[in-house]
Amino acid sequence: MKPPKTPKPPASHSLSDDAQGIVFGAFMAAFGITILTHSGFVTGQTAGLAVLLSYTTGWSFGAVFFAINLPFYWLGYKRLGSVFVLKTFAAVGLLSLFSAIMPRYISFDALNPAFAAILFGFSSGAGLLALFRHGASLGGVGIVAIYLQDKTGFKAGKTQLLFDVVVFAVALLLRDPLTVAWSFLGALVLNMVIMMNHRRDRYIAT
Repeated sequence: MKPPKTPKPPASHSLSDDAQGIVFGAFMAAFGITILTHSGFVTGQTAGLAVLLSYTTGWSFGAVFFAINLPFYWLGYKRLGSVFVLKTFAAVGLLSLFSAIMPRYISFDALNPAFAAILFGFSSGAGLLALFRHGASLGGVGIVAIYLQDKTGFKAGKTQLLFDVVVFAVALLLRDPLTVAWSFLGALVLNMVIMMNHRRDRYIAT
């Protein structure tokens, strides 16, 4: 009886694979942000802080999001390496750019709040998954979440959800409860997408 063949290790992503994955991920995340801000919702993670600041100050979300992420790159460099930081820097820059120009080309005549929350969660979740699979994130809490999952096994989605609770507590002081409730639905959908699909034991291509 012949011994079973040893499976070949998964092929690594090429440079072009990573490039399209990062562009796709940033684009889908920017689409989610466009839905979010059109509906007046908030979200968690670093993007949530940027959204709240953009609502209260009138500053561009893209500019605020880019600036907030700057302190986290050092942690990413020290813990996850320069390649991860460069990819994340590119993803954050692209999201900032896409989120600034996308409202010029997309408008919504009618958007049900429940549907908007779910669509935000799915599109942003798909974008984050693409970035995670290609060794990047959208910075901030995402860097901490991926580091904790790789080192301890604690799910990245759970880390982000815990941070979201804090952000939403602040959002309740600035937005009406119904808006925050719909916003929380969107964040819950997003984090469920990450928790169910970002699995190192199943998806190991890098």
